[in-house]
Amino acid sequence: MKLPSVSEFSAQSIVCKGPYQNHGTIHHSVLAYPKSSTEYCNSISNSIVNSVTFGGHENKLQCLSKANLKYPILFAKLQESDAFESKGCKSYEDMLDADTEKSRGNFDIKKSSEGSSESHFNEDEVSGALSMSNEKFLEYPLNYEVCLGKLRAVYLHVLAAEQWNASRLNKCHRSYLESATNLIHYMALNSLDVDELKQELYSSGLVDLERTNSHVLASITAAIKLLKNLQPNSYDKNHKTWPLDVIHHDNVQETENYVDFGISAMRKKASMNKAALFGPAQDEKNINIMVTVGREAIDNETLLSDLVKSGANVIRINCAHDDSTIWSEIIRLAKHCSQMLEKPCRVLMDLAGPKLRTGPMKSGPQVMKLSPKKDAKGDVMFPAQVWLSRPGCAPPTPSAVDATLFVESGRFFNEIGIGNVLEFVDCRGRRRSLKVSKRLSASSGYGFIAECSRTAYVGSGTKLCIQKKKGKSSCGEVVNVPAADQFIRVRVGDLLTIIREPSLIFDEIGASTCGAAKVTCNSGRLFDSVKPGDPIAFDDGRIWGVVQGTSINEIVVSISRASPKGSKLGSEKSINIPKSEIHFEGLTSKDLVDLEFIAANADMVGISFIRDVHDMEIVQQQLKKRKLAELGVVLKIETQSAFDRLPLLLLQAMQSPNPFGVMIARGDLAVECGWDQMASIQEEILSICNAGHVPVIWATQVLESLTKTGIPTRAEITDVASGRRASCIMLNKGKYITEAVSTLNTVLGSCSTSKKNMKTLMKPLFPTS
Repeated sequence: MKLPSVSEFSAQSIVCKGPYQNHGTIHHSVLAYPKSSTEYCNSISNSIVNSVTFGGHENKLQCLSKANLKYPILFAKLQESDAFESKGCKSYEDMLDADTEKSRGNFDIKKSSEGSSESHFNEDEVSGALSMSNEKFLEYPLNYEVCLGKLRAVYLHVLAAEQWNASRLNKCHRSYLESATNLIHYMALNSLDVDELKQELYSSGLVDLERTNSHVLASITAAIKLLKNLQPNSYDKNHKTWPLDVIHHDNVQETENYVDFGISAMRKKASMNKAALFGPAQDEKNINIMVTVGREAIDNETLLSDLVKSGANVIRINCAHDDSTIWSEIIRLAKHCSQMLEKPCRVLMDLAGPKLRTGPMKSGPQVMKLSPKKDAKGDVMFPAQVWLSRPGCAPPTPSAVDATLFVESGRFFNEIGIGNVLEFVDCRGRRRSLKVSKRLSASSGYGFIAECSRTAYVGSGTKLCIQKKKGKSSCGEVVNVPAADQFIRVRVGDLLTIIREPSLIFDEIGASTCGAAKVTCNSGRLFDSVKPGDPIAFDDGRIWGVVQGTSINEIVVSISRASPKGSKLGSEKSINIPKSEIHFEGLTSKDLVDLEFIAANADMVGISFIRDVHDMEIVQQQLKKRKLAELGVVLKIETQSAFDRLPLLLLQAMQSPNPFGVMIARGDLAVECGWDQMASIQEEILSICNAGHVPVIWATQVLESLTKTGIPTRAEITDVASGRRASCIMLNKGKYITEAVSTLNTVLGSCSTSKKNMKTLMKPLFPTS
């Protein structure tokens, strides 16, 4: 759905000519709106504006949206002649003295014929919007009356925006009416070029309109009241020339139609929306921690318990991987841990969506590499730590070991002791050994830590023998070694062929007669949409290429960006075509099947690759059909299309009673929109969601180095600090995921107490009694 441009709106104008006849109605509309949007819109009485006169002099409110604003919700324009010299005045003061004509009241409405476009402005007018030139303004101190007039014009524009969107507000569920209204106010304010007015108010210490997203109208009203009180000589003390002159929120009588739009009420509403999705806040930091888990949560029964103990309170399952059997067991373990630890833990399940991915590759050999850490000379610094146990008995702290080997034998573990040496022949036929160093208890038994000082390859069937002094030995057989992940390695300049047929013989993957490596993708939309010259990305943008040629069943790609030593590309890796007009359906057939499982087992559902309002409508229809009014919904913003339509997506989501939030999926979003735009895009999403009181999930590559290597980077820590503005921070899988959750919880907690600590640090700077 494309937003209307300026030229698609019918031009309207209102001229203020005397005492307002609707003082009481607009008085109620400032901080106490009637619940019925229709009743409210009638009370404003067609206040779509083209020109308004204040105190005898005109103020221009430029209707043009900012050049970088992607949501041109445009409603009003106030015309003025900003050349005060035309009045024969030499300064602001002279101009104000000359303006003695009083404001007049009724609305004279002039509306053009339906469908016409009469936006009478040009680019020369933009430079004079809402203020004089900087040079003229700096010659004089802040003129309260001029700023007051401009701010009143902004106020009227915001109310006009609400009326214009009355039909959207009427469709919103009653629990989201205030949030939807504030979102429209925010978009109306940001459609105006009011940067100089914001700077004037901020530099004067009155109000910072850049930080009022969650309570726009209340902040504008408060600023107007402050300016009125600061006027040295108010020119309208003895008569009412503007409905805001009589605004006193405390005097508004509460009725059954009363809705509080004050700052405290708006903040409370944001907290309520957050609690509806994630549950009540459990601690002072008030930020949720989400962790993505998969099959490893079953292989290691203590993993989920450790995550919940460390501070995680949301478990995420990606339906693009595994199956319902695995999901059921993960959810069972998560709920069990939550009950045993008496800590809340909710479950989010992401629908796979229409995401393009590489197809499966031939399974690799069931071999595990044991690698000791060596220094620059090749000497062993730290032997590889290996966990030995019976099948199903995972190590108590998975991150403390480099490899896990399950061994089957009747008396093998009864005869092992600390200090024993286990000899074996690895998969290459080389003799190697393991030295037992520790015995540890685990959740379902016990096991041993053994050290390997030389590189070895151990596979299923490898026999471990205990050597004893009397010459007797006992052997155990290694079992259940997982198959190694297969991949191809591509370098800049290589050719890569994408094949449509998923039943491609696995032996053919990785080579072809034309010298190009091969991968598969079973989505016909990919082959129907791309054309030569289109950029294409793999694995969240780690590999880039350009389409060289296409056919019904093949796409040939020339690799343009990869690691200097070559980048690995395996199965189930993402494929993005940011410049293509590829079209996806809202929910796939797999999504509909998975939704049935989610409805019965999870607390929230993530909607992947949502693109427009129509996709959201399909989701709402499916939820309504299944009577899932309490299921939380998370909109994953990971495409340019979704970002461009974010306000409309939020307003559409507000038509249902379901709790909902937004995930900033920075991986795909950066690929789709460009790395250079990522910072500004995530800030814009945060601002828009804050205006709509919508909880935000900060996702992708959070503490990634810590999760994978055990050591965080400085940039990751500061990224977490920035993520505190969101309602939830998400971590992905990794060997050190438990340590990452603990570190994240600590950083968030320290940020919450930093202000208190700062007060203590400041005490030595002041004299003591």
